[in-house]
Amino acid sequence: SICPIFGQTVQLTHAVVGCVFTHFVTLPKDSTMVKVSLVLFAAGVSAVAGFTPTMKMSVSETATTTPRRDFIKSAAATAFGVTALPSLTLAEVVVPPQVTAYDFPDDWGLKYKYEEDAAKVRAHMVTATGLGKGADRMEEYGKNMKKEMVDFVSYYRRFPKVAGKPSFSTLYTSINVLAGHYTSYGYKYPLPEKRRKRLYQEYAEIDKSLKRGR
Repeated sequence: SICPIFGQTVQLTHAVVGCVFTHFVTLPKDSTMVKVSLVLFAAGVSAVAGFTPTMKMSVSETATTTPRRDFIKSAAATAFGVTALPSLTLAEVVVPPQVTAYDFPDDWGLKYKYEEDAAKVRAHMVTATGLGKGADRMEEYGKNMKKEMVDFVSYYRRFPKVAGKPSFSTLYTSINVLAGHYTSYGYKYPLPEKRRKRLYQEYAEIDKSLKRGR
């Protein structure tokens, strides 16, 4: 490196500091150059700091640090979304107790009228969310429920006017949760209470949106 003030060749930042300091102490105490040298001293240290070996990072360190930093940012954003979203957008609801006896639906399938199909899928999901362990025909209900949800999303998400409705986006979210439960735990395992509460909150929002034509 070269001292940015006096042009002397130096190896490290500390050498540059010495270079400036040596020049500074040789000046008369009452000289105007004292003030100038002080300014140049600070500038010199700042200018050369960027060339200090301690400020450099190897390729391997960069490759290791960047993905880790990106992962932490992503994880933090995800954690914030999961914990903050329900309190910001969903109203509190009373979670009903799980049941084992219920009326098994006989109206599975789509009619290809959005408001009617959305209301029906939501109603079936409400029942599914309330089924307790040992409920009658629970596995059969789950299989029918999952098929109906998949058919609903596959059909209606192709239409921008429908896919942009708040009722559809919230119902889509609920479908992902319930379908994911079936995939992970099967059709005979009841939903945990925390997940049930979240779903009932979303069902209430879907009902409000559908009544408003949204």
